[in-house]
Amino acid sequence: MDTPPPSFARDLDAAMDWWRDAGVDLDFADDVTVWLSEESGGPTGAASGTAQKSHAKPDPAAPAENEQHSATAAARADLLGDSLPVTLEEFHKFWLEAPGLDTVGPRGRIPPRGTARAALMVLVVGPEETDRTLLLSGPQGQLLAKIFTAMGVDEDNTYVASALTRHTPMADTVAIAASGMDAVTALHIKLAAPKRLIALGTDILPLIGHDRAQDIMSLRKINHEGASIPLMVSEGLDSMMSMPRLKARFWRRWMEWSAE
Repeated sequence: MDTPPPSFARDLDAAMDWWRDAGVDLDFADDVTVWLSEESGGPTGAASGTAQKSHAKPDPAAPAENEQHSATAAARADLLGDSLPVTLEEFHKFWLEAPGLDTVGPRGRIPPRGTARAALMVLVVGPEETDRTLLLSGPQGQLLAKIFTAMGVDEDNTYVASALTRHTPMADTVAIAASGMDAVTALHIKLAAPKRLIALGTDILPLIGHDRAQDIMSLRKINHEGASIPLMVSEGLDSMMSMPRLKARFWRRWMEWSAE
């Protein structure tokens, strides 16, 4: 007895199950697209005719979350204090000595490197894990040096800084920015006074005064107290190292931005 050939819907179901088992459920492009969304039923549900609409239920934890955000906002501190640094040299001293910039304290902080009014400032979320005295002294720094070379940028005419004083895995940059660190970053950029600024890492957005959900392609300038600096935001150096295609994306953005 001949076995009837499998239907297209069955083939599609099997293919999607294979990708799901492999842990692949997203199509990575400039905008992430969810392939197997439970809310929409996904292609599998559509093909088999068994898609069901998901009805979101109110989250009982939402009020607590809102209260937490309110508490975070209320906990905002004046990290700059009364003795506001007025030069980049004073800021470097403040960065290494001020007690409230992180939960650990001054010991072990990594300073920025470079000079004021550089042609290009690169701002990352935080130092590398292996940094001890020099910012980005490991693989990420090696990648950045290669990027400078490809750009034709003299590294001696750059300023490299981090928005956090030390390596902080899984940093909650929204809460850290709300605690007052965004004001510290804004002053740092003002005193460094670069001609152009590249901010690396999508989690860096709250620390430079933007919503984390904002489209990084739409950010072109950073404004502070009347000063406007051309801005480019891209994925972090660590992401570029793990996903080489992001290097190509960064390069396209750089070519477009530097031509403006």
